[in-house]
Amino acid sequence: MDPSPILEKVFSRNLLDVLISAGLIAVLVMFCFQIFSPFLDLMLWSLILAITLYPLQVRFKGTLANRDGLTATLIVLIAIIILMVPVYLLGASIAESVERVMTMVKTDSFHIPPPSDTVASWPLVGKPLYNLWAQAITDLPELVQKFIPQIKGVSLSLLSKFAGVAMGLLLFVFALIIAGIFLAYGESGHRSAVHIVSRFCGPAKGPKIADLCTATIRAVALGVVGIAFIQMLLVGIGFVFMGVPGAGLLALAVLLLGIMQLPATLITLPVIVFVFMNEGASTATIVFAIYVFVAGLVDNVLKPLLLGRGVDVPMPVVLIGALGGMVTGGILGLFIGPVILAVGYQLFWEWVDQVQDPGPDNQEQT
Repeated sequence: MDPSPILEKVFSRNLLDVLISAGLIAVLVMFCFQIFSPFLDLMLWSLILAITLYPLQVRFKGTLANRDGLTATLIVLIAIIILMVPVYLLGASIAESVERVMTMVKTDSFHIPPPSDTVASWPLVGKPLYNLWAQAITDLPELVQKFIPQIKGVSLSLLSKFAGVAMGLLLFVFALIIAGIFLAYGESGHRSAVHIVSRFCGPAKGPKIADLCTATIRAVALGVVGIAFIQMLLVGIGFVFMGVPGAGLLALAVLLLGIMQLPATLITLPVIVFVFMNEGASTATIVFAIYVFVAGLVDNVLKPLLLGRGVDVPMPVVLIGALGGMVTGGILGLFIGPVILAVGYQLFWEWVDQVQDPGPDNQEQT
């Protein structure tokens, strides 16, 4: 009796079982991803915060009788209080700016200085800009009426940006709260992460890759986001004490530039020039200029100390991650992007640098 038909029948049945099982798993994964996708950025940011803050959890829980829940709660509360300081400064700055503009409009004290004759001699844009400037002096209401559609579009765009920033800050607070829950279960969470990675990479490589991911997340979070936040606080304090208009917005711009790995001097130098033009050279302005200039360069000192701990991530990787994350995920993406791309970069080179033992056939040939 020829066994071929029986084997073919068994093989086709097994293949059909495998295809059905794979299809059901694919459908289940697709539905799970659709359900979880609205919370993906929030959970990623919570996980990044938990991994970054976990050394504090380990350090302080000994003084609180090893109570993980209480320690995590205190860490989250302190982090939220620290976060509220720049948020308050930003809100106060925006409210002060709006109030100042409304006062100028009500009292009719808004005056535009006349344009210089050299403006008209600028190539391409000089003459149209001069005429527009002159019309703003002589007939500002007519000029505003002429550009109402453009002004409306810009205003709506700015409002949407502010709404996005506010939503990002709110999500950040929620991420901190969820990170506190992760911190309370840090030890079991670490064991679970090692088991998951070991399931994919094998028990020999699993702990090493898990430690590599943890070190990368902490290094980038502290060396990029943490330094940018410290720099924002230092520069923002100087702006507030000097009474710089829009101090909160300028401090937020310093934070964004720091995450995108751009120099804070793009903000601090124009502000220093503005202060000297308005206040003149005095002891206060000189001290302000030196303080703000040094605060804008503090990242050059902190980056080698924090970003170089444990991993070596090139700055272009961080920059691309920040820009790409901001485009795809807004404010949260700006924070998550550098971390995720840095982890992917490290895992890629870890895979490239793996040296596999030669097999017996290769040994015989050599």
